[in-house]
Amino acid sequence: MKNGGAAQQFSIKDLEHFTGVKAHTIRMWEQRYELLDPKRTSTNIRHYSGEDLKKLLNVRFLMENGFKISKIAEMKGADLISQVDRTQESQGLQSSIFHSLKLSMLHYDEALYRSVVDAYTEEHGLDRTVLDVFLPFLAQIGVLWLTNSICPAQEHFISNLMRQSLQAGVDRLSVQSDEDQAVVVLFLPERETHDISLLFVHYLCILNGYQSIFLGANVPFEDLLNVAAQFPEAKFVSYCTAHPSPSNAQDYVQKVERQFVGSSNEFYLGGRMFDGIKPTTNVKLAKDGGSLVGLLFS
Repeated sequence: MKNGGAAQQFSIKDLEHFTGVKAHTIRMWEQRYELLDPKRTSTNIRHYSGEDLKKLLNVRFLMENGFKISKIAEMKGADLISQVDRTQESQGLQSSIFHSLKLSMLHYDEALYRSVVDAYTEEHGLDRTVLDVFLPFLAQIGVLWLTNSICPAQEHFISNLMRQSLQAGVDRLSVQSDEDQAVVVLFLPERETHDISLLFVHYLCILNGYQSIFLGANVPFEDLLNVAAQFPEAKFVSYCTAHPSPSNAQDYVQKVERQFVGSSNEFYLGGRMFDGIKPTTNVKLAKDGGSLVGLLFS
């Protein structure tokens, strides 16, 4: 994907990664229905515009909701958008929210993000918004980023909007100071920087009456030992997306166990890299955010 100049250019593989529609299917739709009209470079390589990607996302959305490609191909311009809007209103499922968030991210559309997230939060609350929308969507865009289907700026844009939503939720809560409060220390290991899930746990901890100490991202392991010396009963919580890597997850768990053996500190580690790893005496593991929250507040 090229991002320089006035408009983005996408290869057919970019479209495949972003929409889930196979490249050969895209070509077939072009030939049979003239669905898209790719341009060509001076070296005769096909490329697609942001509008082409947006249209294909809309086509995929309608097909997921029962429409035939032959019927969709007959819809032109505003008719296609209107049908997408009507379908979203009628089904109200998570897929429609993800669809809107993809478009918000693609076009840097903060107003669209706020309209979708504010409506869901008003109906279901911030906690369900994070579990039902934010975390699954971030998992999706993580794959898109790894395949170069979106640029880092787009990922930063949507992530920072989510972070603002969570921080606003935290700021609305009353923080108590009580020596008898249970202490939770929130951290991300070194090289781990994606803190949205951790910020959500921070919100839940305050909501549930814990003293929540938010250390944030990229925390050296030695610092955890220093904090544990001051809070010997604290629970340490981390939700990881990239580090430690799956191949190093077992070593990280064993390191925690060695350093904290015999202590009263407990560790709650979440993330897909811990799926299949055996917990230890001091370390409890969860493969996703919902499971981590369940462990911590059970």
